[in-house]
Parts: sequence; structure tokens; C-alpha cells
Amino acid sequence: MSKKLTAYFSASGVTAKVAKSLSVAAGTDLFEIKPAIPYTDADLNWQDKNSRSSVEMSNLSFRPEIAEKLSDINEYDIIFVGFPIWWYIAPTIINTFLESYDFSGKKIVLFATSGGSGFGKTAEKLADSCKGAELITGKLFNGRPDADELAEWASEF
Repeated sequence: MSKKLTAYFSASGVTAKVAKSLSVAAGTDLFEIKPAIPYTDADLNWQDKNSRSSVEMSNLSFRPEIAEKLSDINEYDIIFVGFPIWWYIAPTIINTFLESYDFSGKKIVLFATSGGSGFGKTAEKLADSCKGAELITGKLFNGRPDADELAEWASEF
């Protein structure tokens, strides 16, 4: 049996709720991808082109620093990676996370939360950050998925 991990980044708490529920429903370990410098509400103001998130997302090569690394990534075969959709793709901190480890031979299953956007080109934009892994565009969760829905979805992997 494969050992599974749910790793997530959540700026406002929405993705965190889904990730924590997924972790319980699917029996995975849980890891929060935390930025070294936490985002403030002003940083997340997407309507301000000078806000931190707007500046980061306008330069897709930008890699926000992560506060801590997971020491035992080699124990996992399947990693669910969750994040909010920003500007139709994953926040660049997800690239930072993926580029921090060797995921060769592992399965990375993406999940996201969004107020209205789809996955867009998320997987395409993340592929170079996790070479050697099988990258799967998983599911977009809006609202509050129940435990049965999460368990059923996660069992596909």
C-alpha cells in the first residue's frame, strides 16, 4: 500500500479546510506549505496591481520562500497538492514547493479551490517544476465537499 501525503497552501483558509478534510477522509499525512513571510490581506488584494500577490503572479519565475521543508518526502508515493487558483493557475509558491524535492517516480495529484476560475493551464505551468513525476490534474473543489465525496475521489489514486 502506498503512503500518501496531502500538502497544501492556503492564503485565506478555504484550501486549508478542504485539505484537512481530504487528509482525514483519505487517511493521508498532512503538510502545510507556509510562506516564509505570511501574506496579509493587503498582499492578497488582486485588484491592486502593486499588491504582493499581483506582483508575484505577474512574474511566473518568482519563487516565494517556504518557511519549512518536509524532511521525509521520500516516504510518500502519492502526494495530493492543494492550492487556491490565482490568475487561472497555481500560486508560484507551489512551484517553490515542487522544486524543493525530487518527485521522480511519484504521483502528484493536484486539487484546488476557486471562487469561479477553473484549472486553466495549471498543470502545464507546474510540469517543469516536478520533472520525473506523474502529474495529474485532479479536481477543483468549490464550497465544502463532504467526507464521502473526498474519500471516493482520493481512492481513484
